[in-house]
Amino acid sequence: MQRGNYAYSYSFLRAMSSAISDPSSSSAPADPLAVNPAKARIVAAARVHFFTHGFRNVTMDCLAEELGMSKKTLYAHFTSKTEILEAVLYDQCARVQADLDQVSRGCADDFTGCLQQLLACAQRYTGEIQPPFIRDMAREAPEMFAIITRRRREILEQSFGRLFNEGRRAGFIRQDLPVKLILEILLGAVEAVVNPVKMNELDLTPKTGFSSIISVVLRGIVTEEGRAKL
Repeated sequence: MQRGNYAYSYSFLRAMSSAISDPSSSSAPADPLAVNPAKARIVAAARVHFFTHGFRNVTMDCLAEELGMSKKTLYAHFTSKTEILEAVLYDQCARVQADLDQVSRGCADDFTGCLQQLLACAQRYTGEIQPPFIRDMAREAPEMFAIITRRRREILEQSFGRLFNEGRRAGFIRQDLPVKLILEILLGAVEAVVNPVKMNELDLTPKTGFSSIISVVLRGIVTEEGRAKL
């Protein structure tokens, strides 16, 4: 199936761009899933299928059968598979940011606990996504893929930036390395490795790739005292 066969809606791209430049922007649409249980159910089922099997391999027939509803009912809520994909991605970004923000806000009180929770949270979300989905996103929806890649950077920069700053104050993170540099190393490694080409070349999943990067970065930035405590 060729990319040209899809008629993309750019409302998602505009909304995500607004959220990236200004997370509190009033131009971001209200969450329709919070007030529409049927849509929320469709998105939850689609998320599992898309993330596991990829975008191309999941049809509207498959989703309707999984949900026990007719295709007519499915199309009454979403006009296309691409529109469901938009809802899945927007919802996933919102979930990830909310969870990571909640965890990282507690860093000042308990750095080690915060680090463990942050890593567990990141691994949980990356563990949901399998290589076929990343591959299909890059091929079939490059505009969406680019927006999601930028959003991923924003979320990681915010949550891990807060963690590293608090870790430095607590004596766990080396003083000789600027936090901005640490973040650039982390984000650069994620962008270089957690992408379709490199994951296929290195036989990685998003979870194993991200976990390996975090492990390498932490070993280089944690102080001797921090290693003993951790």
